Amino acid sequence: MSEYKVLLEAVKVKGDSIFSTKSELIGILAFKLGILSVGEAKDLVNKAISEGIIEETEEGLKVNVELIEEEEESKDIFGEMVEYIARQLGMSEIEVLEEIEKMKDRYGNLDKKVLAYLYGMEKGLDMEKFREDLGE
Repeated sequence: MSEYKVLLEAVKVKGDSIFSTKSELIGILAFKLGILSVGEAKDLVNKAISEGIIEETEEGLKVNVELIEEEEESKDIFGEMVEYIARQLGMSEIEVLEEIEKMKDRYGNLDKKVLAYLYGMEKGLDMEKFREDLGE
């Protein structure tokens, strides 16, 4: 699960993706939802701002919901691919992740889903069910 998924919960509570202040967002995360401590919420908000997940605008802090959802979707598909490859090849998921990481040397910095797909294909696996997911 993405560390930023909790921000989606805060957006649901607020009913809007724009928070007037950091304190409002931190308060929702720490007190209304009880998901994080105040310190954890502050750290998360600051990190999200530095990574562009939250934008500081004239209206306030805008949570980029689309970015978080894209990341969640991407991780789920990648995780499914790794699990499938590991199961088919009788390997651990860690071993598969290590092998996919090694492929960066050969193919460059491709999306991790593409690398997983290529790894599965190289090993002779039927990766057709994941093909559509690569076109996102």
